[in-house]
Amino acid sequence: MKQSILTLALLLGGAALAQTPTPAPAQTTPAPARTTPAQTTPTQTAPAQTTPAQTTPARTTAAPAANAQAVVAVVGGERFTLADYERAFRVAVARVLNSQGVPFTPDILPEFAEARGEFLKQYARDRAVYQLARQGTKVTPAQIDEQIAAARAGFDSDAEFAEALVATGYDNEAELRADLERQAVVSAYLDGIKTRLKFGDALVTSFYNLNKPTFTRPAQACVSHILVKTQAEAQTILKDVQGGGDFAKIAREKSQDPGSAAEGGDLGCVAPGDTVEAFDKAAFSGPLNQPQVAQTEYGWHVLLVTKRNGAGLAPLAEVAPTIREQLARDAAQKYLDAQIARLSIQTTPSVVAAPAPASAK
Repeated sequence: MKQSILTLALLLGGAALAQTPTPAPAQTTPAPARTTPAQTTPTQTAPAQTTPAQTTPARTTAAPAANAQAVVAVVGGERFTLADYERAFRVAVARVLNSQGVPFTPDILPEFAEARGEFLKQYARDRAVYQLARQGTKVTPAQIDEQIAAARAGFDSDAEFAEALVATGYDNEAELRADLERQAVVSAYLDGIKTRLKFGDALVTSFYNLNKPTFTRPAQACVSHILVKTQAEAQTILKDVQGGGDFAKIAREKSQDPGSAAEGGDLGCVAPGDTVEAFDKAAFSGPLNQPQVAQTEYGWHVLLVTKRNGAGLAPLAEVAPTIREQLARDAAQKYLDAQIARLSIQTTPSVVAAPAPASAK
């Protein structure tokens, strides 16, 4: 199974203060452990954000003719066409599909038609963030070249790489390159905002005391896994890990779970019932810090449980870094909203109300 390239297929998210690279695999295996229903609309809100990002009201203009060069948004004087929008929408839909281990194909786009108008608002906001970010942040072509080279390294030929690009929503390498550049610029800009924000111990303690229900958690198991098709493969990997093999490296190379392979198999911390029964049992009843094998309907898993937390209120010392990150994110969000509000944003939703003609690429 080839290395996923969606580690590099990055989307600008909402206010994008806590952007997380979204794996966009060329694999078709469903995510093995999670039982949470899949997202059904290709919105791009920041996954770690705890308060809804405010969207700058957009003035609606009369709709031009529905063609590839029709203007769908004007952000700070910069014009974006239907073709620009379609490229972004296609990648966003692919992101939703890929998160479930399903490759993108153009025939699926009509099923997301209802999301097109709302996505236009998000698209315009994302471009506003990028417009602000690029005023003081530069990314060199060499940096992007390095990421493209890393993506290509997972494939035996240019043809396989091109096929993987299509499966992740990109028509060509240039589109991937543009997304990588945009993501790098925005990430650096947002990190710069957050690093300027500092919060003392007294404020952190106050936030903790006022929001204790937020930090009351169920039992949790922090798990990494490697998903393969057969028991023989799982046993081979188990022996490799027991012999000192790098679990994360093996996961990136061999795991068929597109949602976690790029993260070295890391699933984060799950609560009882978050995963399918056999996986759940292994996560909460199996050995700690020792690899084990479990079988589910998705295949064979080599699991490594690194930590278990009992149910109850998490101690302040443990959650203080999270609180500081949240305070910084919320303050930066307000700053970013104020900056976006200074830009003129106009959209023409009627142009994107229906899928664009095939020429809009």
